[in-house]
Amino acid sequence: MKDSARYVKIVEWSEDDQCYVGSAPGLIFGGCHGDDERQVFEELCQVVDEVIELFRAGGKPLPPATSGYDLANRLETLV
Repeated sequence: MKDSARYVKIVEWSEDDQCYVGSAPGLIFGGCHGDDERQVFEELCQVVDEVIELFRAGGKPLPPATSGYDLANRLETLV
C-alpha cells in the first residue's frame, strides 16, 4: 500500500468557484481544481504523492492518517 492511500481524497463541486475542487484534509490545505472531475482526482493524487515526498525530504513525520474511518458512511448519516 502506498502512503498516499492513508489519506482521504475528496473531489467536490464548488458553486462558488464553478468547478471541481480536490482536497486531502489533514495533509494539505487547499488543493487543486478544474472542470473535469476525473482529471481533478488524478491531479489530487499526484499532489498528495508530492506532498508526502516533501515531508520525507524535509525529515518531517507524516501527519496522522485520515483514511480507514469509514467517512463516507458517517457522512451519509449526517444528511
